[in-house]
Amino acid sequence: MVSTANAVFNFFMKILVLPLWLLNQVGIWSPFYRLLFPHILYRLAKHFNKRMAKTKRDLFLNVENFAVQKGRLTVLEIGCGTGANFQFYPRGTRVICVDRNPHFNKFLQDNEKMYPHLQLEKVFSPAEDMHRVADGSVDVVVATLVLCSVQNVQTVLTEVARVLKPGGAFYFLEHVAADPATWTYFFQHIFDPLWWYFGDGCSLTVETWQYLENSGFSDLKLKHLHAPLALPLVRPHILGYAVK
Repeated sequence: MVSTANAVFNFFMKILVLPLWLLNQVGIWSPFYRLLFPHILYRLAKHFNKRMAKTKRDLFLNVENFAVQKGRLTVLEIGCGTGANFQFYPRGTRVICVDRNPHFNKFLQDNEKMYPHLQLEKVFSPAEDMHRVADGSVDVVVATLVLCSVQNVQTVLTEVARVLKPGGAFYFLEHVAADPATWTYFFQHIFDPLWWYFGDGCSLTVETWQYLENSGFSDLKLKHLHAPLALPLVRPHILGYAVK
């Protein structure tokens, strides 16, 4: 009964987003929203960091342990966005910012001035194809609220493993699909078609932990949690790190 209702609501939601689909098909929506999205995310990231500051600090607490050369940590961050994670990186860290949206550059430049102790490099490319980053060249890869919006999670994780040095770590903090027995799960599937357009390709229903569990990392530390966020649809999260 629930699955039938879900399918019906999902159908009507797809009808509702039909104008956005048409705008996207003719090449209007995506360029427009990619220009607008950095301004929206800049404000949302401040709210997220305020609610999740302790969680992020605890997550990155041991990040320096993965530096092959002591005191010379190289971090590649996928979906660097506005630079919301810069405050959690140790002094002297070399940060390679990979993002598919060049319109984030202005916010990256502003944050670069706020954290002069970091060495920033920018690579504008999709996470599925980071060919400009050499094999085995980084100590740590970071993705926070990114794997929900990539085109192929498995391809991204393959790229992560490629660029990591042996023994390097992939740190993640992602909103994910809720428990199927909850109303949150039901409404995630109802609103997912609309969310995709206003989240710049973000999906509410990705079961990211399954990809991580099947990606061949030598060690995986993964925890499920409910983030203290205002919107129930994005409260289910996972966090942790995986070692190559």
